[in-house]
Amino acid sequence: MSVESRGGRAQGGRGEGTARPTREAVVAELTGLLAPAVAEAGFELEEIDVRPAGRRRLVKIVVDGDGGVGLDDIAKVSEAASALLDASDVMGASPYVLEVTSPGVDRPLTEARHWRRAVGRLVAVPLTAGGQVEGRVVAADDETVEIEVAGARRGKGAGGRGGRSAGPGTAAPEAGRRRFALAELGRGRVQVEFKAPAGSSRGNGAAEETRSPAQPD
Repeated sequence: MSVESRGGRAQGGRGEGTARPTREAVVAELTGLLAPAVAEAGFELEEIDVRPAGRRRLVKIVVDGDGGVGLDDIAKVSEAASALLDASDVMGASPYVLEVTSPGVDRPLTEARHWRRAVGRLVAVPLTAGGQVEGRVVAADDETVEIEVAGARRGKGAGGRGGRSAGPGTAAPEAGRRRFALAELGRGRVQVEFKAPAGSSRGNGAAEETRSPAQPD
């Protein structure tokens, strides 16, 4: 889900003749500017991306929280972010479009908070020792992830797609409930389910969380 706001031209003292800062520098400035406001709203700033979009620049802000992010939450964060951008010179004099969104199902599970928010979801994850497991996340904390393993597949290492197969001495995890240290897991991926399991608190699977990027003029 996302909310788009046409930001127009930013207000500030960075003039037309000033050399444009690098994308990395702009992202760093935006992070410092917006992260406190996102935290005050009760969410975490997951990602900021800035890229050309025709004659404008698209400023994409991804936020998340343990209780999920609703449309009203997105609108609230978007309003606060827009006000901060308009009052600063981070974007210079260039016109921009602001898009605030929540993570989609394509977001890799790499941090403890990602796994915590994936409890109840079906995932596929490569193991750093080799091989891959698929199953449902049962529990997660700051150091471990518990997965009800449905099976294991060889042939994909921690590098992800196209990774090398596990060596002959690598044992595939058995089906059943298994606890893994975060260091044992690669970049996990939530699997799309069109019918949620009975008793799941996540509603109708991942389809409801997909998002479409803004299409600025």
